[in-house]
Amino acid sequence: MVKRVGGLRRKTRHLLRNDVKSRGKLSLVKFFQKFNDGDKVILKLQPNCQNGMFHRRYQGNVATVSGTQGSCYTVKLPYLGKEKELIVHPIHLFLQN
Repeated sequence: MVKRVGGLRRKTRHLLRNDVKSRGKLSLVKFFQKFNDGDKVILKLQPNCQNGMFHRRYQGNVATVSGTQGSCYTVKLPYLGKEKELIVHPIHLFLQN
């Protein structure tokens, strides 16, 4: 049998790269931010925090917060005609203006 090549973060060298000004330590404000049910959020991966990370195919999509699960949030987003539900850490969520 042939061994499968790659994992969830395969070919993400440029996709998951932060710009020079936002590299370094995590912001505690972003880490502990709170969201309410029904808030519209943008999914953006932070490569220096791997817990609660979603798959890279959802990068940049807009989702709706539907609840909490531990320290993470459950978000629902439409994707290819279906509604997906993801469990995401708040560091990967940005409030849409």
